[in-house]
Amino acid sequence: MLNVQRQPGSNVIDVVDRIKGLLPSLSAALPAAAQIAVLTDRTVTVRAAVRDVQAELAFAIALVIMVIFLFLRNVPATVIPAVAVPLSLVGTFGFMYLAGFSLNNLTLMALTIATGFVVDDAIVMIENIARYLEKGDPPLEAALKGSRQIAFTIVSLTLSLVAVLIPLLFMGDVVGRLFREFAVTLAVAILISAVVSLTLTPMMCSRLLRHVQPQQQGRIYRATGEAFDRLVAGYGRVLERVLEHQGATLLVAVATLVLTVLLYIVVPKGFFPVQDTGLIQGVSEAGQSISFAAMAERQQALAREVAKDPAVESLSAFIGIDGDNTALNTGRMLINLKPLAERDASASEVIRRLETRLAALPGIRLYMQPVQDLTIEDRISRTQYQFSVEETDPERLALWVPRLVERLRALPELVDVASDLQDRGLQAWLDIDRDAASRLGVSMSAIDNALYSAFGQRQVSTIFTQASQYRVVLEVAPQFQSGPEAIDTLRVAGRDGQLVPLSSIVRVVERPTELVINRIAQFPAATISFNLAPGVALGDAVEAVRAAEAGLGLPASTQTRFQGAALAFQASLDSTVLLILAALVTMYIVLGVLYESYIHPITILSTLPSAGIGALLALMLADRELGIVAVIGIVLLIGIVKKNAIMMIDFALDAERQQGKSPREAIFQACLLRFRPILMTTMAALLSALPLMLGTGVGSELRQPLGIAMVGGLLVSQVLTLFTTPVIYLAFDRAARRMAARR
Repeated sequence: MLNVQRQPGSNVIDVVDRIKGLLPSLSAALPAAAQIAVLTDRTVTVRAAVRDVQAELAFAIALVIMVIFLFLRNVPATVIPAVAVPLSLVGTFGFMYLAGFSLNNLTLMALTIATGFVVDDAIVMIENIARYLEKGDPPLEAALKGSRQIAFTIVSLTLSLVAVLIPLLFMGDVVGRLFREFAVTLAVAILISAVVSLTLTPMMCSRLLRHVQPQQQGRIYRATGEAFDRLVAGYGRVLERVLEHQGATLLVAVATLVLTVLLYIVVPKGFFPVQDTGLIQGVSEAGQSISFAAMAERQQALAREVAKDPAVESLSAFIGIDGDNTALNTGRMLINLKPLAERDASASEVIRRLETRLAALPGIRLYMQPVQDLTIEDRISRTQYQFSVEETDPERLALWVPRLVERLRALPELVDVASDLQDRGLQAWLDIDRDAASRLGVSMSAIDNALYSAFGQRQVSTIFTQASQYRVVLEVAPQFQSGPEAIDTLRVAGRDGQLVPLSSIVRVVERPTELVINRIAQFPAATISFNLAPGVALGDAVEAVRAAEAGLGLPASTQTRFQGAALAFQASLDSTVLLILAALVTMYIVLGVLYESYIHPITILSTLPSAGIGALLALMLADRELGIVAVIGIVLLIGIVKKNAIMMIDFALDAERQQGKSPREAIFQACLLRFRPILMTTMAALLSALPLMLGTGVGSELRQPLGIAMVGGLLVSQVLTLFTTPVIYLAFDRAARRMAARR
């Protein structure tokens, strides 16, 4: 096995490519160079995953630009916001280079989502300028008036969206460290896009945009314009009816909040989704008293059976004690699957299929789990999730761990339950008859030398050649090492050089012994590992394990806790609600400072439950868990959905202050004026998440919950907020006026 470590800041693919170039020379020097092939296979998987995410990024950019063209129906008008995408991404790449970030699953996922965010500000700016152009203003004057009017809105949109990401930067534990690059990358892209929208976009509008006279408009241009006008008119008619029944609409908003809480309680909870990276890691285990030769035979039988599966391309396997393999009765196997398009099953399905076939092999079992791109395990276990048992008394540990394993194996939520407790090995103990040895003149050192010469690694000579040297090791022939009965063939020197049969002065006693002594914090410990049954969420499995432990009645001195991903999942359950609350509080503070009001930020935040309903319903319909990646999607929805309310409220306040309109007239006019940019920004964000939701490449399971949560949340929130936000705005306005009148 060749172990290498890359320098900080270096690219893992470049490092492996360098090793691959040295492979021919390494193969000549290392007899076990086949292990390097596993590393290169993993590199192919990494390349495929990066290539898939890059394709999703390009697809998202194309979809966003298409949406802009469909709404603006003008090539120059499409080019202007489209320029914001490469400029923002290039600027973000520069920051990532300076910050030492790499292009990985998380940063590429952030860049894909950013394609829908970075055009939002430019869309709002160009749409407002285009509105003045349609009124007949010259391009330069329209650009000045439109940018002046919308500048504060863009600042509000940007700062409030960045404020949502701030809690991600301060998340603790492993999850916080993982998603810090994601949050920083996305925040930098949004800030750069705001600068582009406030400077470059108005300048390009003044140079490129021109009002198209009705007689110069094409048939498709007029048809799409008329269709959009009818859509706005229809929205206005429905909005008038909604404003006439404000009480019922407020009840709908309250019901939305209650339903969001209920859905959060019932939705299955998880951590990271299980990915299909094309690699399966296996740990083989045989009886604890097995010999090396028998273990090698059984391991080869496993490998032959695994290689017969049509989805398996290659595999590597080894046994023996080393840094990873701590006992002689266990082995390791890495199974390389064929590309996803060339096999008929996912990695999890291949594992279940192999388990059925390998169960027929006697004397050995193979525990398997898919290799993941993101893993926080600090030790190699037989299966995916770990549960440790610590005890001060090793005998109590050996008593209770098998009982707990049997109880967990009976749970329907768990499969492949295993333990690393290795206390059933066999030890050959020589009971020496010292009186008989003394009569025959056999010393203890003579017995020790005879045993070590027969079964040890005694070096008796060195053969030197011109090119190398060879150590000569003394041992008996392999056929005389088959078991304790080999003692009968040994002779030991006695008095006057007489050879005495060793069996005449010793008695062989076989005793149980521990093969491996595991410790956690210096206490004897055992790790129980398990996989999830198909369709079972990690949250349900954790509750089942805790219930089984409580029903077993472990001694007070026995301490249990989850390890690795299961432990991080428990911490994430506690931090999920706090993360969402922190995002809400942060955004409320930022909006309160921007609007110098306590009421308007609440109006803006009232749109968020509709996004939560859509995200949770989409996850449940897609049969996905609410994991860390989906929670990140909900946090991003908080920043996206409030944009609709900000655009409405900004224009309503401006109409009240500048034009003297009543609150109802102001909000009605603002809804109609902002209807087109609201649809454009929502569609841009939705389509930027669509490639993540529909992705089917290597490791796409990690990105899909983010896309599903965002698409579902945007679809539902778009329908609800267009009607609930004006009603909530008027309700809070009336409450504020009553409070002012009382004062």
